[in-house]
Amino acid sequence: MDILTILAFNLVDWSRAQFALTAIFHWLFVPLTLGLSFLIAIMESVYVKTGNPEWKRITKFWMTLFGINFAIGIATGLILEFEFGTNWSNYSWFVGDIFGAPLATEGIMAFFLEATFVAVMFFGWNKVGKGFHLTSTWLTAVGANLSALWILVANAWMQYPVGMQFNPDTARNEMMNFWEVLLSPVAINKFFHTVLSGYVTGAVFMTGVSAWFLLKKRETLLAQRSILTGSAFGLVSAILLAVSGDGSAYNVAQKQPMKLAAMEGLYQGKKGTGLVVFGFPAPDKKIHDGKDGLTARVEIPKILSLLGYRDKNAFVPGIEDIVDGGYKPEYYPVPFAEKEKAFSASEKIRRGKIAVSALKDFRNARKNGDRTKVIAADSILKTNFNWFGYGYLKSPEDIIPNVPVTFYSFHIMVGLGFFFILLFALLLFHYFKKNLGKKNHLLRLALWTIPLVYLASEAGWVVAEVGRQPWAIQNLLPDVAAVSMVDSTSVMITFILFAVIFAILLTAELMIMIRQIKAGPKEGGTTNV
Repeated sequence: MDILTILAFNLVDWSRAQFALTAIFHWLFVPLTLGLSFLIAIMESVYVKTGNPEWKRITKFWMTLFGINFAIGIATGLILEFEFGTNWSNYSWFVGDIFGAPLATEGIMAFFLEATFVAVMFFGWNKVGKGFHLTSTWLTAVGANLSALWILVANAWMQYPVGMQFNPDTARNEMMNFWEVLLSPVAINKFFHTVLSGYVTGAVFMTGVSAWFLLKKRETLLAQRSILTGSAFGLVSAILLAVSGDGSAYNVAQKQPMKLAAMEGLYQGKKGTGLVVFGFPAPDKKIHDGKDGLTARVEIPKILSLLGYRDKNAFVPGIEDIVDGGYKPEYYPVPFAEKEKAFSASEKIRRGKIAVSALKDFRNARKNGDRTKVIAADSILKTNFNWFGYGYLKSPEDIIPNVPVTFYSFHIMVGLGFFFILLFALLLFHYFKKNLGKKNHLLRLALWTIPLVYLASEAGWVVAEVGRQPWAIQNLLPDVAAVSMVDSTSVMITFILFAVIFAILLTAELMIMIRQIKAGPKEGGTTNV
């Protein structure tokens, strides 16, 4: 990217870039916290049950690494939440009554449950009994995952807004059904898929670090037991992650068909659509140019239809179909009229502009005390509100996300997910064959898988967020209408400052982590296997 391109960024571009930067850095810390917290709790449970001091020593070593990651992750998370007010104030106003509720609950979970018991977990070894300490460790793990639940509920609502009603008097969405928000199929699946990715991250980190110890012929007992625990936990988590990934694809197909089309580089829909295993998106592809969206591909016939609609012959709309409309959807969460025939993007934009105009008319009529016009405007608004966000778009092509970025991110995530299953299975196989210490190639592979698991985790979020563009809230609010009205230069400057600060934080964590790993456990112990 050259300097002219950077200077051409507008307010929305810089605001999105700053939020993406913060989210990417924050997510470098969160999955390891989620995964290591349960692995530590499992190890301490073994220690309490067996009374073997070696398990206590192992637990305390991993707990130290967990603490380093946990502390630095908190800083980036706080910045991320502040940005909703500084950079996305229109968004916060529009949905604050709904979005604020899970964030507030997350704050309670994080700062009360986690903060209370994490202190006991770290500093209570010689001050409280074994049972209470173990309980604190488990509650820290549960608290971390409950915190993730509320964040993911909020994000899922942005992908699939339910349980609310728009109030034209305040121009805000108000929560009508808390349980519908909490238990929406998108929220449930997103929670399990995301925390399971964290468990896989923790397991890969544990097995990779342990592999380093085996390669160095150090702390072999710690390494062997950690690989056993991490691989078993990781294998189960990775398999369940694949299952939840199927659920994610099903939800995306039905509720965000444009995202699914971008994930597969699918421009022309058809019945019995195949799943692309490998391919290259055409870099110069434009809609309606008659060219294939992929320059090369390997696909499994009919599997995308089966995954998306549980019917191998179901019609999967492509990008051009969604822009043009006119097809009969297999499923669509909109009024009955569109179930018979999908509206084109142009028609949705037209209806969206009617909704935006009706809101303006409603507020003016309310201000002037004209009850007849208030009722008329309110009726028009309710009829067209499902397409409210389209009223801020300029052209039908605006609903298309970045296809190459979404496509590659999705396939990297899926490919690495299956690789992790194979890696954990191989580690367990050679552990029980009692020849793991001799498998240097496998151990090196486990070590170098650590950066790959972070790549997969970040790629998943790229699919979720880039794939739903241009929407801050699906169909209701695009980024262009969600951003704060501030000077773009200010956002650019803070972007640069955050980039420097986050780079320093990440460098500091890596240096501290590497130094702690090289130092090994503080207490002495046997190295016999």
